[in-house]
Amino acid sequence: MKRVIGFLAAGGTGFATDAGVLFALTHVGGLDPLLARVFSFTAAVLATWAINRTFAFGASDRSLSEEGVRFGGVALAVGGFNYLVYAGLLLAITSMHPLMALVIASASAMVLSWVGYSRLVFQTGRR
Repeated sequence: MKRVIGFLAAGGTGFATDAGVLFALTHVGGLDPLLARVFSFTAAVLATWAINRTFAFGASDRSLSEEGVRFGGVALAVGGFNYLVYAGLLLAITSMHPLMALVIASASAMVLSWVGYSRLVFQTGRR
C-alpha cells in the first residue's frame, strides 16, 4: 500500500508540475500548447523520479545513472503515449482547453507508468 500511495503522490506532484509549467508557458509566456507541453513534461519527469525513488519504490540496486536512464526511458515511452493522446484531443476537439486534454492524457498513461516503473526501473534483485 505504501508504494501505491507514494506512486499516487508522485503522480499528483508530477501532474501539478506539468499543469503549472504548461499554464505558465501558455498563458503567461504565450507559447504554443504543443511546444509548451515538451517543457512541462520534462519538469514533471524530474519531479516524479525524485518522489518515486524516495517514497514509492525506494532506490534500486542500480547505479543512480542507470536508474535515471531507465526511468527516463520509461517516462519517454509513456510520455509519448501521453503526448499522442494530448495532441490528438487538442487536434480533434479544437475547443478543448489544454489543461483538460492534459488531465485525460495523464490519467490514461498512469497504468503504463506503474507497470514500467515497478518492473523496469525499481525492481531490485532481478536484472
